[in-house]
Amino acid sequence: MRTCPTCQRPVAEGQKFCSHDGTRIPQDVAPQQVSAPAPPVAPTVPPQYAPTPTQPPNVSHAPHASAQDAPIERLKCQWCESMNEKGATTCRTCGAPLDIKNLVSESGWREAPRLKDMTEFQFGQSTCQVEGEIVPVAELNLAPGDAVYFEHHVLLWKDDITPMSTMPLQGGIKRVLAGMPFIISVANGPGRVAFSRDATGELVVLPLHPGMELDVREHAFLLASHHINYSFVRVKGLRNILFGGQGMFMDRFVTGPTPGMLILHGYGNVFERVLRPGESIMVEPGAFLYKDSSVTMDVEFVQLTSGWFGGSTMSLARMTGPGRVGIQSMYVHHHTE
Repeated sequence: MRTCPTCQRPVAEGQKFCSHDGTRIPQDVAPQQVSAPAPPVAPTVPPQYAPTPTQPPNVSHAPHASAQDAPIERLKCQWCESMNEKGATTCRTCGAPLDIKNLVSESGWREAPRLKDMTEFQFGQSTCQVEGEIVPVAELNLAPGDAVYFEHHVLLWKDDITPMSTMPLQGGIKRVLAGMPFIISVANGPGRVAFSRDATGELVVLPLHPGMELDVREHAFLLASHHINYSFVRVKGLRNILFGGQGMFMDRFVTGPTPGMLILHGYGNVFERVLRPGESIMVEPGAFLYKDSSVTMDVEFVQLTSGWFGGSTMSLARMTGPGRVGIQSMYVHHHTE
């Protein structure tokens, strides 16, 4: 039974207005079923304009490379070709400045590096410091087990604790006749010892790699590490023995499986040139300082004439490659020192 919402009197079924006060009677409305809203329809896109599906980025979770895994930068010495740490100013093997390029003349002569005062470098477990520039001194701090040999008259000073000995040599009579020293002294570590020549010039540091052979003029080597074998060689040719007077015998330094260090003293300035196979140059014998054993050396005589007033003879050393040749600008002629 329905009732009027105003007077609450009963109203007949189907009556739209109350007969007492005229109030509109609300009609029962069947509940409408509300459907869920349809999902939005995507607009149709022509195939030619459809976007290309993309793949999610492939994120690698590999650990970042540490600073230790990065390649180590090295500096190559132009004189001895040893590798040095980045930031080094001098070569740790020969002491050559790393911030100066090779000084090479148009004819191919390379100037030996001028070692700065107080330059220090290493050989074996020992160190060498170059002191002074006019008459340079090589001061060594020898580690236990290291040793150097030298001509006894080049010793400048040594610690009291530094042990000394002599090296046994063969061919003593030949060495005496050739004006070469027949006593080679040895200084053993631990201890400090210093060497110098009593003449102006420069020190030439030559690190010798395994299997190298170097020939040096007499009285030119200052010292050598004990890893280097020492002997002497005669320049072949009867004329050299009779007339040459220079270079009849040369010191020969040979390395075995272990590298070594050789220090020479050059009068004036020292220059080096690399000869190609078969290439030859003529050198004043007094200017010759060192050469690779692969370079042959022969003394030749050049006749100089001046017409009616006679002439003179000049002896020159012919150097034939392949290999290095070192000369000194202040050449001297001597049979002994």
